[in-house]
Amino acid sequence: MDRIAHLLGADEEWERPTPTAAQRRSDVWLAVGAYLLAALSIELARSLGVLEDANGAVDVLTQHAAAASGAVLLIWRRSRPLVIAALANLHLYVVGTLQPVVAGSLVMQALYFFAVFSGVAWARDRRSLGYLLLSFFVLLALWLAWLFALSSGLQDIYNSLGVDTGFTGGLFNVPTAAVGWVTLNNLLFLGGAILLGQVVWRGALHTAGELEAAATVRAQAARLRDQAVVAERLRIARELHDVVAHHVSVMGVQAAAARRVLERNPDAAREALGAIEGSSRNAVGQMRELLGTLRSGELAADGSTEDGGPDPETDRAPQPGLDDLPELVHQACTPTCEVSYALVENRPGDAGEVPAALQLTAYRIAQESLANVRRHSTATRASVVVRVGETLEVEVLDNGAPRHGTSGTGLGQQGMRERAELLGGAVEIGRRHGAGYRVRVTLPLSGVGAHPAIGAGAGR
Repeated sequence: MDRIAHLLGADEEWERPTPTAAQRRSDVWLAVGAYLLAALSIELARSLGVLEDANGAVDVLTQHAAAASGAVLLIWRRSRPLVIAALANLHLYVVGTLQPVVAGSLVMQALYFFAVFSGVAWARDRRSLGYLLLSFFVLLALWLAWLFALSSGLQDIYNSLGVDTGFTGGLFNVPTAAVGWVTLNNLLFLGGAILLGQVVWRGALHTAGELEAAATVRAQAARLRDQAVVAERLRIARELHDVVAHHVSVMGVQAAAARRVLERNPDAAREALGAIEGSSRNAVGQMRELLGTLRSGELAADGSTEDGGPDPETDRAPQPGLDDLPELVHQACTPTCEVSYALVENRPGDAGEVPAALQLTAYRIAQESLANVRRHSTATRASVVVRVGETLEVEVLDNGAPRHGTSGTGLGQQGMRERAELLGGAVEIGRRHGAGYRVRVTLPLSGVGAHPAIGAGAGR
């Protein structure tokens, strides 16, 4: 029995849902249509004299009642599939015994077939379905035994088929052929309904699995979108931190220098104020680029930007890279701290072949390192060295000691580590032997290939 239950799907965790209101209404109309066809079949048979033994009004009502009682079962074929399949099978044997012509009509046979099919296709308790189907075959065997052994059923079959009991031209004798004929037809009838119902149930199971998988994919896609949004926010937070920290620290140092020399050396003060102006404009420009990134998806229905201006994707200035480091170093120079820059290449032009994502990362790390020198160090000299060979290496050195009362939050160093790790690189940050501080970042030139989303100008 366990084998049968397994074949019927008893091991599956899925259970077919109950029918909807629309499906129940369609079953009502199906029952009405089945009765009308059965009633038409009865009247056609009576008109041909097939039911000539039932001429009274009571007998006509009995025949229609038998057809109606069978058709009405279809109303609950999906909500109570096992009960309806059992009642339809019982209805077949009762009406087949009392009204054999009615039960044997094509419409009623199709009705019984459909009821058993619906029971298999819609049964939710598949193990109970196995027991019910087993009872169907047992009942069929008992009915056939009674039909052939204990009643005049065999002679009725001879009469209905017009069999000549004296004919001996086939492989089987007449009684064996008659028994085989009826048995085969009933087995095909019952087996076909079961097989078709099981196919439909398996199809519904497969469809439910695909819908569940699609829902899972949608949920995962939503989670990935949320993660992408969080990652983008973190990226923008790092960019804003680097931009604001660098330029504000430059403006602070230059403003302090201008204040000190304002009366003694107006030209130096004027130069410092010019540096403040340049840093402020640069900071505003880079923040505008970041805001343009945030608004790059806000397009009107016709594909233009909402404000009618140019597309920010094409209008936005390129992200800084290695070529911008000399300017960055120049801005970092102050009257109290001299900053130098050196680029070391294995072959001339290697720096220009470094992927844009790596160049941006190198620029941001150098920018943050120099900002930390200005904020937290007493250094009088600092250097930025970029080496391009098998890897891209950025090293920022200074000769200062930590300035008291200027400890930061650590977000800048955390941002440098995150940038490097994202590209498969390594970061060394710490005190130098003797005096000074060192930040050294090594980035593999193949790092962007492992993160294709970064290489597309994602701003890492």
